[in-house]
Amino acid sequence: MVNLIFKNRQGDSFEVRSEPEYSVMEAAYNNDVPGILAECGGAAACGTCHVYIKTEDKHKLAPVGDNEDAMLFMVEQRHANSRLSCQIKITDEMEGMEFFIADNG
Repeated sequence: MVNLIFKNRQGDSFEVRSEPEYSVMEAAYNNDVPGILAECGGAAACGTCHVYIKTEDKHKLAPVGDNEDAMLFMVEQRHANSRLSCQIKITDEMEGMEFFIADNG
C-alpha cells in the first residue's frame, strides 16, 4: 500500500492508502476525496481530476502523454505542474507524495 496526500485550496489534507497500479484519481475517488470529480471515469476526457504536483516530485511520474496534454490545454488554471490524476499510475516511489487539488468545479 502507498500513502498519498491530497490537499485542497482551503488547506485541508486527505490521506489515502492505495495499491500500486491504481491511478491517483481512482485512489482519491475511492476514498471520497472532495474536489476530485472524475466525471469521465479516467479517460482523460474531462479534466475534473486536475491536480498540481510539486516540481521536485516530477521525476517520480511518467511524462505527460499526448492525450493528457491535449486535455490539460482545455482546463482552467493550467500550470507547468498540472497533471490529470487519472493518468498517473501509483508506484511505490510515490509514498507520501502530495497532490494539490485544482478548482475542478
